[in-house]
Amino acid sequence: MAEGFTVDLGALEKAAEGVNNTLDELAAKKVKDIDADKGAFGHDDLADTVADFCERWEIGVEHLAKDGQEVSARLTQSVAGYLKVDNSLKGHFDGVLQRSSGDDPGVH
Repeated sequence: MAEGFTVDLGALEKAAEGVNNTLDELAAKKVKDIDADKGAFGHDDLADTVADFCERWEIGVEHLAKDGQEVSARLTQSVAGYLKVDNSLKGHFDGVLQRSSGDDPGVH
C-alpha cells in the first residue's frame, strides 16, 4: 500500500505571496534607475558601458520577473486544485457517512 503524502496549503500560499512581493519590489526599483547622466561618470566610454550593462541587466530582470509570475500562478493553481479535490472528497464521504433513515447508530 502507498504511504501517501501531505501538502501544506498554507506554505504554498505563502510561497506564492512571497514571489509576488518580490516581483512588486522589482517593479518599484528599475535597474535603469542606477544609470546616471554621462557627466556623472567623468568618461564617456565608461558611461556608455554602464548604460549598456544596465539595459542588458534590465532585460534579464524582466525575464526573471516573467518566470516568477509563472511560478506564483502555478503555486496558486496547485492550492486551488488541492482544495477542489479535498472538497470533492469531503462531499463524497459526507454522503457515505450520513444516513437517510434516522440517527447514525455509531454515534450512540
